[in-house]
This record gives sequence, structure tokens and C-alpha cells, in this order.
Amino acid sequence: MPTQALPVNAAGSAARHRDEVRGLWLGLLGVVIFAITTPMTRLAVGDAGDPQLTPLFVTAGRAAVAGLLSALWLWAARAPRPQRHQLREFAVTASGVVIGFPLFLALALREVAAIHAAVITGVLPLGTAVVAVLVLRQRPSRGFWVCALAGCVLVLGYAALQGGGRLSLADGLLLIAVASGSVGYVYGARLSTAMRPEQVICWVLVGALPLTLPLTLWAAASVDFGAVRGGAWLGFGYVALFSMWLGFFAWYRGLALGGTVRVSQVQLLQPFVSMLAAVPLLGERLDALTVVFALAVIATVFIGKRMPVRGAA
Repeated sequence: MPTQALPVNAAGSAARHRDEVRGLWLGLLGVVIFAITTPMTRLAVGDAGDPQLTPLFVTAGRAAVAGLLSALWLWAARAPRPQRHQLREFAVTASGVVIGFPLFLALALREVAAIHAAVITGVLPLGTAVVAVLVLRQRPSRGFWVCALAGCVLVLGYAALQGGGRLSLADGLLLIAVASGSVGYVYGARLSTAMRPEQVICWVLVGALPLTLPLTLWAAASVDFGAVRGGAWLGFGYVALFSMWLGFFAWYRGLALGGTVRVSQVQLLQPFVSMLAAVPLLGERLDALTVVFALAVIATVFIGKRMPVRGAA
């Protein structure tokens, strides 16, 4: 018996290692997809001086396209329908990740550069942790709250420095986007404990179709399609197909294979990938101040996610 146990254990260890490696690569792929969302959204909506597709059209349209694709995927996969008691959590998730985050991000990107938005939204993982603590009624350590406060101070300080000593409306919109995304991620994670995560995002998108499809048609009436450049359609296609749909498949699969704690750490790279992508895609300039604040935000998120959080009393 002992002579047979070693090969079996070794084979199991090798299989787990392969899964961890695959999970890390899939997680990195998901992070890269999500990171490019910011410059691609900017490409789709344009700026205040050269507007392209409207923020509402981009928000509703990307969700509608992804929702139709999700309906086909759910039908092909014969996925079970959500239970009635889960509908509230599906609605909250949709309000955060389908409407709130994309809409406020798109509105803000009409006014600020994608690199600027990448720094502000870099605090999203820490915001998600704060919402999780509040929703799950956990008891975080003092160090956790210190990191959360430090992250907030950093993004506000950066926004104020970039705005000549004051916060702009766009900065407020970005912070609302972070709050919306954090709430949506937490409730989506709760749903993922009861069904496969990729089915969660698909059902969220399908459930939102009665809202997103009419909104897309209504918003299309205010778009001058003849004046929209090809680059804007490229940005729209990317956020619809990859940011709103395929990115979640890679991300959730990576978390399942490699482990949530291990794979989620690659999300710390997201702000830098966003900033680097904005340089060739949009011609934006990456300055030293932005790099310093981005590093500080990433360090705060990294430390904060390691602070002890106890379960509810």
C-alpha cells in the first residue's frame, strides 16, 4: 500500500499545481480584459470636445448585446433558472455591475482621461472588501479600516491635485462607479456560492434585458451615427463582448481553478494595465505623479486585503 500511495499523491499534487497555474493565467487574462475597459469606454464615448456614442447608449447597448449572447449560452448549456428568493440579489447585482459602474464610468470619461480614471477606480478591490464587511456584518481589524481610509484619502488627494486643488464632477462620478461596482461584486459573489459564477453573470444580464433593450433603442435616437468614428464602434464592441461578458468567464474560471485568495491578487495589476493601454489606444501621457499615486493605491489595497477580518458575532 505505501508504494502505491506516493504516486497517487504525487499525481494529485501535480494536477493541483497545473490547476493553480491555469487559474493564475486565466485570472490574469480576465484582469487584462477588465483593465482595457477604461480606455475602450473612453474611445466609445469620446470626450467633451469630440463626443461619440452617448454614455447611456454605451451602457445600455453593451449590456443588451451581452444579454442576448448570455441568453443563447444559457439555452445551449441548459442552465437552471434562478430561484425566486434569489431575485433580489440578482437585481442588486445588475444595478451595480450592469448599470451603475458602466454608466458612471462612461459619464466620467467624457470629462477626464482614462489614466486619471484608472487611478481612482484602482481602489475598487478595497471598496469591494468594505462593502463585503458591511453586508456580511463582519468585524474587521483596526488596520483594515486604516487601509480603507488611506485608500480613500489617496484617491481624493490625487483627484484634487489633478483638478487644481479641488474635486471635479467627474471624480464624484468615478467614486459612485466604484461604490456601484463594489456592491454589485459582493452580491454577485453571494449568488456564486449557490450556482456556477458564469451562470450568475449570464442570468444577471438576461434579467436586465427588459430594461437594457428599450434603453438602447431610446438612447439610439439621440446618437448621430453618421458622425461616429470606427474607433468608437471598436470601443463599444470591446466593452460589450469582452468587458461585459467573456471577461467574467475567464475571471471566474481562474478563481475556481487557482483559488480565490491566490488568483485575486493579480487584480492589483489592473490600474497599471489600464494606464499602459491608454497610451497607445488614446495617445494619453503617463506622468510620474500618476505612477506614484497608482503605486500607493495598489500598496494600500494589497495591505488592506491582508488585514484580519473576523466573522459576524
